[in-house]
Amino acid sequence: MANSVVTNQGDPADYFFLLTKGCARHFFITDEGRKILLLWFGAGDVFGGLALWPEPSFYLLSTEVAKGSCAVVWRRSEIRELMGRDPRLQNNALSIASDHLAWFLASHMALISHSARERLARVRTTLACGIGHKVPGGIELEITNEELANTAGVTHFTASRLLSEWQRSGAIRKNRGRVLLLAPERLFPHQV
Repeated sequence: MANSVVTNQGDPADYFFLLTKGCARHFFITDEGRKILLLWFGAGDVFGGLALWPEPSFYLLSTEVAKGSCAVVWRRSEIRELMGRDPRLQNNALSIASDHLAWFLASHMALISHSARERLARVRTTLACGIGHKVPGGIELEITNEELANTAGVTHFTASRLLSEWQRSGAIRKNRGRVLLLAPERLFPHQV
């Protein structure tokens, strides 16, 4: 099933996951019910990190996996026991936490210092590299305009306008729920 939710914000952090195939993303539901898309990740990445904490905790974010994704899952008690036997797992957890902090910093800096065009272009190229699929002529990403807008911190109208502009310039080709990146350099025309 496409976009199956496997962790829910506020639920006990009872499981730790290693994504072995496909892609997933974290999201947050606001008090008003708005779904805010956050970090996207692919095979080899982990989620449910609060299951590693010494004290029982709750997931801060929800996580959904895309159709065809697979993951290895450990119960909190199992992964905590493994961490106690092998200190490298603790070091890996700290490294992952550091990566997430770097992502947060980059996202926050982009929101306060880049234009909507730059943010959307960077989101598009970053996601293409991370979870896109090479196809003849480019890199395809299964994503809607609304998901791109949400991830880049722009309005749906702005995302649609910029995507249409990039399609006219030959940088991308849009289809329902898919964007094919044809010429990434055309997303950033002011850069040499």
